[in-house]
Amino acid sequence: MKNIAVIGAGTMGNGIAHTFAQNGFKVNLIDVSEVSLKKGIETITKNLDRMVAKETISEVQKKNTLKNISTFIKLDDGIKHADLVVEAATENSDLKLKIFKQLDDVCVKNTILASNTSSISITQIASATKRPERVIGMHFMNPVPIMPLVEIIRGYNTSDEVTKTIMELSKTLGKTPVEVNDYPGFVANRILMPMINESIETLYNGVAGVAEIDAVMKLGMAHPMGPLQLADFIGLDVCLSILNVMYTGFKNPKYAPCPLLVNMVTAGKLGIKSGEGFYDYSESRKAEKMANQFIK
Repeated sequence: MKNIAVIGAGTMGNGIAHTFAQNGFKVNLIDVSEVSLKKGIETITKNLDRMVAKETISEVQKKNTLKNISTFIKLDDGIKHADLVVEAATENSDLKLKIFKQLDDVCVKNTILASNTSSISITQIASATKRPERVIGMHFMNPVPIMPLVEIIRGYNTSDEVTKTIMELSKTLGKTPVEVNDYPGFVANRILMPMINESIETLYNGVAGVAEIDAVMKLGMAHPMGPLQLADFIGLDVCLSILNVMYTGFKNPKYAPCPLLVNMVTAGKLGIKSGEGFYDYSESRKAEKMANQFIK
């Protein structure tokens, strides 16, 4: 497996492309927008520059990583020779189903189709294809080049062979793959999102302020980042989307999004990406420092 296609040049997509390219894979990074592709490559370059400055990688490794990445606007051109496609588009089930149908139509029969979804059913995504046994979830953590975990999600029909292949591939990236079954939120977000939602409820109910809630969790529970700060980092719209998937999937009120979260997303306060969430990121330097505090 040498040729990787990554769909989506946003935060997760460019991080996934960076990780594969740094480990010697040829990567086609695909997005519908030239602007998004340019921004994605700029982000990868900045992150590589940080690694060079910290002597994590050499200048030669940085150049080779960038040489391994090609960009495409047309999906069909970017995926036709891929051994593995990793979809990292917006967390929207209709969009993912549309993408996977197109992937199934264009990719050769042996291509493995993976989704970086953080909550949407792999079985549902696979239903858009005629190869459900070759559809799997690869849920990377943000920031992808740094975080060691990859949740490997088996759909109902995902084959043992494909699961083993993706588990081993993840190890070649220096990651630790953990196999989980296909239920809403999987493991990471089934546990994380209710904690974030409850933290927002705590703020909503006036129990404590933003800084105080985060301080309790950082100083008392040894979390490296408070839950409200983490929500800003993930994106409040993403948090809301994941909670809605779990609420719909389990039909359990404990997953119902807090009204404050709903209102903030409606108002466009999405966290770091919009410049304001539970914290103010209006100064570009402040936003960059917050977003990259874990880049080592």
